[in-house]
Amino acid sequence: MTDSKRENGAKVDFEAKDLDPYLLKDPEAMAMNLARALENLGKAASAWLGPRERGEISDTVVEPVTDIVKTLSKVTEYWISDPRRTFEAQTQLMGSFFGIWMNSMQRMQGSPAAAEPTARVDKRFADEDWQKNPFFEFLKQVYFVTADWAEKLVAETEGLDEHTKHKAGFYVKQITAALSPTNFALTNPQVYRETIATSGENLVRGMKMLTEDIIAGRGELRLRQTDMTKFAVGRDMALTPGKVIAQNEICQIIQYEPSTETVLKRPLLICPPWINKFYILDLNPQKSFIKWCVDQGHTVFVISWVNPDSRHALKDWTAYAREGIDFALETVEKATGEQDVNAIGYCVGGTLLAATLALHAKEKNKRIKSATLFTTQVDFTHAGDLKVFVDEEQLQALEAHMQELGYLDGSRMSTAFNMLRASELIWPYFVNNYLKGQEPLPFDLLFWNADSTRMAAANHAFYLRNCYLRNALTKDEMVLDGKTVSLKDVKIPIYNLATREDHIAPAKSVFLGSQFFGGKVQFVVAGSGHIAGVVNPPDKHKYQFWTGGPAKGDYDAWLAKAKETKGSWWPHWHAWIESQAGERVAARKVGGAALNAIEEAPGSYVMARS
Repeated sequence: MTDSKRENGAKVDFEAKDLDPYLLKDPEAMAMNLARALENLGKAASAWLGPRERGEISDTVVEPVTDIVKTLSKVTEYWISDPRRTFEAQTQLMGSFFGIWMNSMQRMQGSPAAAEPTARVDKRFADEDWQKNPFFEFLKQVYFVTADWAEKLVAETEGLDEHTKHKAGFYVKQITAALSPTNFALTNPQVYRETIATSGENLVRGMKMLTEDIIAGRGELRLRQTDMTKFAVGRDMALTPGKVIAQNEICQIIQYEPSTETVLKRPLLICPPWINKFYILDLNPQKSFIKWCVDQGHTVFVISWVNPDSRHALKDWTAYAREGIDFALETVEKATGEQDVNAIGYCVGGTLLAATLALHAKEKNKRIKSATLFTTQVDFTHAGDLKVFVDEEQLQALEAHMQELGYLDGSRMSTAFNMLRASELIWPYFVNNYLKGQEPLPFDLLFWNADSTRMAAANHAFYLRNCYLRNALTKDEMVLDGKTVSLKDVKIPIYNLATREDHIAPAKSVFLGSQFFGGKVQFVVAGSGHIAGVVNPPDKHKYQFWTGGPAKGDYDAWLAKAKETKGSWWPHWHAWIESQAGERVAARKVGGAALNAIEEAPGSYVMARS
């Protein structure tokens, strides 16, 4: 049997000998290993069931599945309510299947293959046998056609409100990502060959890892994306020298030691997100934004948020503004004698900073003289797929769950973020870990991503309701500390950074949010995504950034006219800071004369694991 297809102008032949890696060599060893794999799978099931039987955790699967069924049933109702629509949809799918089948039969008989009906680049199907082997190519084409058909059904369903249609499209993508033939041992050529070559030893290792990951998650699957044993905070990352000089119930304030003889007179305060830990900005000396700022002559202070537990249940946004940002500003003044501060907010830390600026404007508090926002949404009209998880019904269920514990476990947010890119952040690791039985490679960024944090109940409920559900901040309806705040009152200069491939804070959303501030906004778009677009040291010479006029009109039109500059946006931002207040003074001692060091950076709050 011989077959061929063209790939980059060359023919790739498929012959009978190519089947050899798929033929069972040692049935006895395979049977023994399959029995061992099933034994390990049983241990995994026990690790999952045990905490539920003991009442240690409540099942968190039912509510999402119920919403998926409820949402997709509305799509189904539309298509089956009219027999003609049903027939047309079925005919379209079956016609595509028939075409793929005929093409596969031609290939099996040695005839030239027709052009692929849905040729596309997809890293999941990179193995040569997805193109070379007629069986696996058939599976791939059927999968692509079915996935496209299902997504088209949702897109063409009439009578759905915008939110329901958004949810339906998102859920269909999650289902099709899960059902990809790459995710199953018998339909993934790499896994199939590995299983034959090792007589199933890969599955034994994989089921053992599955058990370990469920135990590590205390009854929930904690999917490992990197080797967590290869890194430690304070040893391999978060290494910029500094000290914790103040702390309270919800945060520690770190001041970093100067590395230059003179520093900018105006200190720099960084407000990171509490959904993740601050050391994304200090991963290692080569990638550290914090160290780079210190080396440019900034006196850098960072808020390190507590990893909350039941004691913090009632800490809401007002608490995070007052006991977080305002507490940090007071600390900066004690340590430096300076009231004027440049501030940075990252992601939800930026949203909190923007809201606090509006509160400060209401109170005539002028301590923060400029604000920089990294991938920050203040308007949530175009907030992307995270809006799928936020409606009144889902919020009530989530709030009831949080009230039991006083917080939301970090794994819930991690799962939501990973679902935004399930084909890259979930299923490849599922295949690598549990089907191939391979340990993931060590990667500092994925270590940080897995070092999740809990969310205080009142804080998280306020955020979801006021931002994602009500979009209250740009409607001038958000209330902080009893005061209704408005971004129009924020007159200070704003440097608003979006990233072009952001799935969490889409660039279009950040662009629209720029238009609600009362002062001048420098809107900048960086290449790459939510993390890599921000953490992009100049000496790496990676990506690019775009600058242009005011963020007005249509985002795509603005981007088309914007100036592209190769490399990192960091020097551009630093020049923006210096253009407003470039005066320098002698380098400052950490804590000044007023504050003593509590402990060395990165502090103890960041060490608490969920």
